[in-house]
Amino acid sequence: MKKALLATATLLFAPLAAHAAADNAPMRFVMIPKAVHPWFDKANNGAQAAAALLSKSTGRTITVEYRAPQTADVSTQNDIIERAIATHPDGLILDLLDEKGNRSTMQEAVDEKIPMTVFDSLPPEGMDITAVGADFCEQGTLAAERLARLINHKGEVAVMMGVPTAPNHALRARCELKVFAKYPDIKVVATGIDNDSIETAQKQASAIMQAHPNLEGWVACDAAGPVGIGQAIRESDKIGKVQEVGLDNLNDMLQLIKDGVVDSSASSRPEMQGYWAVIAAWQKALGQQTPKNIDTGIDIITKSTLSK
Repeated sequence: MKKALLATATLLFAPLAAHAAADNAPMRFVMIPKAVHPWFDKANNGAQAAAALLSKSTGRTITVEYRAPQTADVSTQNDIIERAIATHPDGLILDLLDEKGNRSTMQEAVDEKIPMTVFDSLPPEGMDITAVGADFCEQGTLAAERLARLINHKGEVAVMMGVPTAPNHALRARCELKVFAKYPDIKVVATGIDNDSIETAQKQASAIMQAHPNLEGWVACDAAGPVGIGQAIRESDKIGKVQEVGLDNLNDMLQLIKDGVVDSSASSRPEMQGYWAVIAAWQKALGQQTPKNIDTGIDIITKSTLSK
């Protein structure tokens, strides 16, 4: 597998590799996610794999520094971005918590001529930044449509909103709500906000299910939310009574699917997002044009797919 990846990278990036080899100075990128979180650990694994592959193929040391805020807090994330800018890296790889709240800090990077790439997010409007990630609307739509079928297109449902200011979470939410609005017998009775915290999602899901005993199903807008919801379903003895379609491929999410607590998950590919975010950042640092969007695709994970 590694040999195949190396061969692919050599084929795709041979002209760039030759250019990079002409200057053997190390290149350093800083990757700043939304928060400390298992999903971002997977994205970081992909980023580190890309850095290792580029180093091997170009003969130039490529490193990715991973700097994660302890919690999903915009001011904390901006402070980390500002401190990264002060070190003058070859590029910044960002996952935005708030398009408006992050914009001024990102403009500082533009003023310092530091290239930026965003992953698992959308860039602020008007900023020429490559975005790496899944089609977030499609991901939310797939999850909501699957849940609608599970409950025979009728009944009460709830949505866990994630971090409402995060561009990808907000887009998933809008598209999920649009799906439910198509069906006159489906009613959205509650929304929760977990701020990308499994513990918060579990507490909110438990409270919502207590307040709405006839709840039929759940969808979420982030990776933490569906894990917390699944835990709440198990603890409330509602397995089989309340359906859930989750997001992403955290190990806890996969176990909930294997255990029959959660039906399935519409998963973006975090490792691939991290990997291609580094490739795009590297190209930008060499002065190359990069795509506006790099779509890493969506996997539908079910109990049957996990058994293969």
